[in-house]
Amino acid sequence: MEKLAILRLFSAILYALSSFLIVVINKIVLTTFKFPSFQCLAIGQMITTVLVLGFARGFRLINFSLDAKEMLIKIFPLPLIYLGNIMTGLGGTKKLSLPMFTVLRRFSILFTMILEYIILKVRPSNWIQLSVFSMILGAIIAASDDLAFDIIGYIFIFGNDVFTALNGVIVKKKLENKEIGKYGLIFYNSFFVIPFALIYAFLDQEHVKLAEFTSWNEPLFILSFLLSCFMGFILNYSVVLCTHYNSALTTTIIGCLKNMIVTYSGMMIGGDYIFSWPNFVGLNISILGSLFYSYLTFFQKLNKEKIIDYTLIKKNIADA
Repeated sequence: MEKLAILRLFSAILYALSSFLIVVINKIVLTTFKFPSFQCLAIGQMITTVLVLGFARGFRLINFSLDAKEMLIKIFPLPLIYLGNIMTGLGGTKKLSLPMFTVLRRFSILFTMILEYIILKVRPSNWIQLSVFSMILGAIIAASDDLAFDIIGYIFIFGNDVFTALNGVIVKKKLENKEIGKYGLIFYNSFFVIPFALIYAFLDQEHVKLAEFTSWNEPLFILSFLLSCFMGFILNYSVVLCTHYNSALTTTIIGCLKNMIVTYSGMMIGGDYIFSWPNFVGLNISILGSLFYSYLTFFQKLNKEKIIDYTLIKKNIADA
């Protein structure tokens, strides 16, 4: 029992740290060092994911199918959604300050709620809807006085919200097929996308930007770049681990708390946040909405567990 408690704590801490660090490290690479190609950073994260999971399977630490053709049919169109998700996410990170990036990412919750209703026929409670709309209201207030407004950055982040929502809803449906598995899904999402990402980067002259980049000989940049590539895999792995040893609820709440830290620390990291009172108030309204959402989700889960426990007690009494 003590070992299980340690594993639960470790997996939660690992997810919290990796989720926070990847946003900060990506920001350092793309903004502080002015790395010119978020496409190449995305490709680096994909290649690292494929290599790490490939080696792990080779050493029999994990297992997933090696029938690429069969897996492509089973998981399609997730690789395309994954490509759009990672590209728009890194593009938004490069163009926007961390506080605005984090608060505008809350629209993905609204889009997910809408898609779950359309595709999965799941309707959240009125209180959950209220908490989501309060997050969106805060984001709109913050955006209305964003002194560092960048239209391209906003397009990237709203695209990222749509891709994140699509990814979350479709992954739920795909994972109902036990033959796919979480590791196979992560591996093949990257594996199938890498060739297309390389072709796109070449056609977009990204190799020219890389040749002109002057910080390749800086040890701190090299370390940050490699950490970003590796953290892309660690984040995916930590989500699986945290959900396995704890619950999806714990993962959601940790993600919410991480977003709070990113929002406030992001005012100092990157050097591109411009303070204004309306913007700051909007950020805080969105954060309060996020905390309210976590609170409601937590007690909703508790009530479900109580109902399940009560049903089991009735069944045991009847069986006796």
